[in-house]
Amino acid sequence: MNRPMGLDDLLARLGRWSAGRGPLYVLLAARLRRMINDGELPPGTALPADRTLAAALTVGRSTVVAAYDALCQDGRIVRRQGSGTRVAPAALKPEPGPAGDTASPLFLHLLEPPDGVIQLACAAVSTAPAAVTEAYATALTYPIAGDIGYHPAGHPALRRALAERYTRRGLPTEPGQILVTSGAQQGLSLLARLFLGPGDRMLVEAPTYPGAIEVFRESAAVLRSVPSGAAGLDVDALVHALRERPRAAYLVPTHHNPTGNVLSNLARRRIAEAAAAAGVPLIDDEVLADLGFAGEVAPPLAAFAPDGAVVATAGSLSKSVWGGLRVGWVRASASLVLRLARLKAVHDLGSNVFAQLAAAELVGDLDALRKERVAALGENHDRLCADLAALLPGWEFRPASGGQTLWVRLPYGDGVSFAQRALRHGVAVLPGGSLDVSGHSDDHLRVPFLADPGKLTEAVRRLAEAWRDYTPAKGGSATLTSLVV
Repeated sequence: MNRPMGLDDLLARLGRWSAGRGPLYVLLAARLRRMINDGELPPGTALPADRTLAAALTVGRSTVVAAYDALCQDGRIVRRQGSGTRVAPAALKPEPGPAGDTASPLFLHLLEPPDGVIQLACAAVSTAPAAVTEAYATALTYPIAGDIGYHPAGHPALRRALAERYTRRGLPTEPGQILVTSGAQQGLSLLARLFLGPGDRMLVEAPTYPGAIEVFRESAAVLRSVPSGAAGLDVDALVHALRERPRAAYLVPTHHNPTGNVLSNLARRRIAEAAAAAGVPLIDDEVLADLGFAGEVAPPLAAFAPDGAVVATAGSLSKSVWGGLRVGWVRASASLVLRLARLKAVHDLGSNVFAQLAAAELVGDLDALRKERVAALGENHDRLCADLAALLPGWEFRPASGGQTLWVRLPYGDGVSFAQRALRHGVAVLPGGSLDVSGHSDDHLRVPFLADPGKLTEAVRRLAEAWRDYTPAKGGSATLTSLVV
């Protein structure tokens, strides 16, 4: 174990850490993170106590506490009562990389998929329907003479098709209210760049979609959460939090990722009105909205918003059709879409034209495609529920009414250490802590039911083997980034 770095040496290495925009704790955490990534603070290095460092930097103790907490969430440092604060061991620390690298297990399994492992960490459609090939064949016949191919806000054909679909759903929409993106993930990224700056408070559900958490953290926002567990979103807590005027709020109100819950229309109206009264922009993630087993499609939050409210609705074909299309969108006011299009133009000048033309064909036939997808999901859901009940009867979960995932509670232990054990048995699952900024879901797993029934049965069999071999680590949960190895 490394000896403590001298306080004077650390202060010298920190340099002009406070020379930048944003709250002091964000700037301090960013400088320490860079020092850890660059090897200036090796694994095991002891860091000064909160009060000691705060006094040396002439800042409040809360600044150092908040900076250390942010680094703990990233897995860069570990804090234990009695042994102080230290840089995380090499096995727990992400490899050095440029700012913005992710340590989320969701993305790491995509970037470096383990061989021979059944992939349940990412909830993604594994096979494109034949309609995708047919849509591309039609797109290739589209006349493109005189079209330079750059459409920052999206190709007019797809914007028109999406606007018509929202209008049919009871939310009148013009093509100018649609921004086409490279998947809903890019839409969330653009909204974060538009709404958030360092230190801004961002309201999210706990748990929620981990990709959104990564986006908002990259903006150096301060994430605040409201409970949204198996019993559903705590609407009272959300309304109270909106009155405190966070910079924006992100919700998954329909077939919530990961719990599968669906907000009632009454709750949607109450939330939309509360956000409008507080002047808080809402981001409504509708990526899973089409995947209800009963065939219903709940109205978006924007349908309940008073005039003047700011509601951005993010959608995608990734879940209802196929993720490889990389076609998503944001539905918002025309003025907000124009601002987002300007941001998008700087990054890519516009999405792939032929993918958009194919998507326009698919949107026109989306109801039929949705029925086919939902039928398969329902069969897989029932198989997964039956296998879990038979092979892992101690695991707690509620059957979903749609979506793609079950939210499973372990009877003991924690999701991170069990996910490590499961990986050694050939199945990758996502630990609940990576979806919950409040830290209250460490005993959960997100388990998708997208694989074919035979593969799901084999995955549950492997999970049952891993559970028989599992012994929780003493001294608390492992860190999320330990799944890197």
